[in-house]
Order: sequence, then structure tokens, then C-alpha cells
Amino acid sequence: MKDTIHKYVLKNAHDFDGKANSKVVLGLVLRENPKLKKDVPRVAKEIQKAIHEVERLTLDEIHEKLRKIDPKLVEKQEKKKADRHDLPPLKNAVEGKVITRIAPEPSKYNHLGHAVSFLLNYMYSVRYKVKCVLRFEDTNPEKSSQEYVDAMKADVLDYLGIKTSSTAFVSDNIPKYYKFAEQLIKQGKAYTCLCESKDISQHRRDMTECSCRSKEQKDVEKEWKEMKQGKFQEGKITLRIKIDMEHKNAVMRDPVIFRLSEHRHYRQDEKYKVWPMYDFENAIEEGLMKITHVLRSNEFESRIELQDHIRNLFDLPNPEVRQYARFNLTGSVTQGREIRKLIETGNYVGWDDPRLVTLRALKRRGIVKDAFYELAKRLGMSKTTSNVDFSVLSSINRKLLDESASRFYFIDDPVKVSISQSPKQEVELDLHPHHNKGGRKFSVKNRFYISQKDINLFQDGEIIRLIGCVNFRWKDKKCSFDSIEMVKKKKIHWLPADDVISVEVMMPDCTILKGLAEKNIQDVKVGDVIQFERMFFARLDKIEKDKYTFWFTHE
Repeated sequence: MKDTIHKYVLKNAHDFDGKANSKVVLGLVLRENPKLKKDVPRVAKEIQKAIHEVERLTLDEIHEKLRKIDPKLVEKQEKKKADRHDLPPLKNAVEGKVITRIAPEPSKYNHLGHAVSFLLNYMYSVRYKVKCVLRFEDTNPEKSSQEYVDAMKADVLDYLGIKTSSTAFVSDNIPKYYKFAEQLIKQGKAYTCLCESKDISQHRRDMTECSCRSKEQKDVEKEWKEMKQGKFQEGKITLRIKIDMEHKNAVMRDPVIFRLSEHRHYRQDEKYKVWPMYDFENAIEEGLMKITHVLRSNEFESRIELQDHIRNLFDLPNPEVRQYARFNLTGSVTQGREIRKLIETGNYVGWDDPRLVTLRALKRRGIVKDAFYELAKRLGMSKTTSNVDFSVLSSINRKLLDESASRFYFIDDPVKVSISQSPKQEVELDLHPHHNKGGRKFSVKNRFYISQKDINLFQDGEIIRLIGCVNFRWKDKKCSFDSIEMVKKKKIHWLPADDVISVEVMMPDCTILKGLAEKNIQDVKVGDVIQFERMFFARLDKIEKDKYTFWFTHE
């Protein structure tokens, strides 16, 4: 029974990034051995013991132990993951003849959800060996700013390693949009509307036309000219396209394609007063750029028909649109307006506050770029809506860091102890258990720091091993030297009492965790992500005199 339990605990932990689920394991054990159903409480107790043991192992150790027990279990899961993470082919996509685009509105700091969308478009461009265009859709003067343009370049392009073929700003093409609008006016397909926005909405709900729709062309041309000259106040007039006020798709009921805005534009200054609406500029830009494939979430589904209609009016090509389910980001504030308010009131430290899932915050915490690519593959082009929180990304990141991050010791609740008769030693531990043997040197004798949490678990008379160093006996709350040779006893990490560095860690809830770390972290560079063994991964954020400040990445 214990062998079966151990096998399935390892399997479940292997499949789910080191975390085993007792209920799942119980189901697997009972399926293999139905007779155990008569003794479920005892089986459940043994499962909990096995989980406790396995969770102390690294992912590599879990992998190797499971491979020794049953290689097929490892190979099957690896193949399953590989198959699931392949991006499906695109319809009508020919290698070398595809053009995709990344089209952010520079009105916010981008977060995890934006990253997935950007990466899907970019990754397909790499797959088909083609171009991916970066297009800033900056036709909203009230919200667009250079601050967000710069953030896009730093937080997305540089951080995620996205290489676009060209960069365009939609606001540079305003004269082109005016010409397209005037073409529609001359053809009698567009009209100026003096109705208030609430009345426009009501007419669209009622599927009725307003009186503005029947204006003579000369009056429309006159009012359009006056719009551009700024003779109307903001909100008093719009330009609408004639389609069908009784259309079953509400967005097709004479949508507004231009509006007035008196706000100064970050790039065009006060050059323009009349600005295109999203559907109009987006549709035309896709056509002018000859974008062949658009990958986006299905929240835009109702707008595909309108955008295709607009392009057809000007004989512009329609792209293939591939939609995927929008996923919900849970556990974090994502609305820019809410975040800004939290920052202004002092509740959050900035756009990189550790409680946020902005790319700026995730970078500072130590999420490596490859984790975003893997997440994009996992979510892929699924049609099923799912919830995604930081734990999904952290589980991917953990696997990547486990292969590369150097190991060090950190104790947040240090207690100084003396191990009587412990010999003086020169100890060398591994920076990484597989890839970087040795490298961490200590001169030790009989004085150490160990964790209060570990001490709380000691049993009187028990022999404890300081990993890679010495064994001591815990008796009457005192430590006495036992031996140096490695023994299969309780293992704990430690620090030499006379050779440590003060460390602070910014935790996920924005509190500061203080403690001590080994002197070997002096070799760590700002920006490096390391693993504090038996604790968590952390990124070195800054060094001030003799204090090292890290940001908690994840366990």
C-alpha cells in the first residue's frame, strides 16, 4: 500500500509543479487497489505522510524518483504537456506571407492579460517566419500619453523580447482618415449628427432614424468642415456612417465614426479636433497595413462585421480573424483607474506594487520572460473562458527557475546556537544541485544561526543534520556535536554565526521580511533571481551599504 501511495503522490506532484492533492491521490490509489476502500481513513493518513515527505523534494528530485518507479508515467505526462502547448495552425496562413500586429492603446500600463494577447500575435509571426507590426492606437487624446508608449517599449518589447518589424502611430494618419470620411460624405454614405449621445443610443435601441440622417450632402459637407475647424463644442456633433438602423447587429446601426475632442494630444499637440472612433481607425489600419491575421479575444466578436463592412467600403482587404476566449484575471486589481487611485492614496507603492499583475510588477518580482511564452501556449486559442491568477504563472516560472537559479541560505527568524565540541571546518556547498557544483564556501566551527521554526519541531534526544556540515544532538534544548558524516536524519539549513549579511525581502502583501543570509550572496547581481533554499525564490532589487533588498518571487 505504501509503495502505491508513494508512486501516486510523486505522480500528482510531478504533474502539478510539486504540489500533490490528497483527494486526487486517494482516487488513484483506490482505483488501483479497490480492496483499500474498506480502510479509507488509514489510507488517507498514509497519503498525508507521503505528501509531507514529497513536498520537501525539489521538482528535479520528484522527477527522478518517479522515473525510477515508472518511466512511462513521466513520459506520458511530458508528451501530454508538449501536445497541449503547441499552437494550432492558422487558417489560410502561408509561411513567409503572413502579417500580424500588436495594437495597444497607449493609455495604461500593460498587465498579464495584455502580454498573452501580444505574445500570441508575435509567436505566430515567428512560427510563420513573417512580420509583426507594432501599432499604437493613440486616437484617444484624453487617455493616450508618451508615458504609456515608453512603458510599452520597456515592459513589453524589452522585457518579453518581442521584436517587431516596424512601429506605427495611428495619430500620424489622421489626414488619411479625413480623406476616407470625405469620400463617404460625397457618396452619401455618411452624415453629421447633432443628436446627444443618449438620443443616439435610444434611436439605435428603437431601430429608428433621426432627422440628421436625411440631411442634404452640402449641409453635411459644411458641418464636417466646421467640425475640423473647431466651430462646434465637444460632444455637440459626430460623423456617422449610414448602414441600417434595423440591422440585427446593434453595432451596425449607423455607428459614430468621428467625434470631437478638445484635449491636447501627447503627440499631435492641438493639431486636430476631430478624431476617429476605434472601429473606423482599426478597420482601416488593418487594411492599409495589409494585416493578414488578427488574433484577439472574443469580446470583439460583434465588431468583426462592422470592421469588415468599413474595409469593404474602401476596397481594403479583410484579415483572417481568429478569436479565443477571454480569460479572467483573478486576485489582482487590473483596472488602470483603480490602480492609479490606490497609488495616489498611498495604498500601493506604484505600478510595480507586488500585489499587481502589471508587467512592471511581475518583472520586479522576478518572473522570467519564458514564463509568459509558456503561459500563452497553455491558454492558446482556447474557446473556453478560464480564470487565471498569479499562481498559474508562478507554477510555470518555478519550473524554469528551478533549472537555473542559484541556491543560498536565508533565515528570517534566526536563533544563535552553539554546538559543543563541533570541529572547525571549511565547508563548500553547491550553487545548484545539478548545473553548478560547489561555489559556496564557509568557514565554520561551533556557532551557528538556525531557524526558530525548525527548533520548534525538534524532539528531545533527536539527531539533527546541518545540511552539508555537521550532525548534532538536541538534548534539553542544547546542541552537542555528534558526527560529520552524512546521515539520514532531519536536515535543516543554517548560517555561520560570524559571517552573515542583513537581508530584507519585499513580500507579496507589501510587508517587509527581515533576516540574515549567507555572505555568498555578495556574488549575486541586481536583477538576478535566486532560491533561498527551503524558503522561496527572490529577485535582488538593490544593494545599500551592507543590506541586500530582495523582492519575493514565489515559493
